[in-house]
Amino acid sequence: MESYEEFEREARELRRRSADWEFIERQPEPIRAALKVLVETGDLWLAAKVAGLPVDEFDEIRLKAKIPIVV
Repeated sequence: MESYEEFEREARELRRRSADWEFIERQPEPIRAALKVLVETGDLWLAAKVAGLPVDEFDEIRLKAKIPIVV
């Protein structure tokens, strides 16, 4: 359990460091909130639901925001 928690902590930190925060802050709600959810959780499906967009459309925004998918 500790190794999973450590992995999640490191993945979250990587997403935080990599993200283009200026781009994220310029986005309208609920996309801005969804991008922040993605940074914190890494859950693309949940973030797309928050944004009210299909996953493939939200993934295009994720790429522009420079948020990596950590596996």
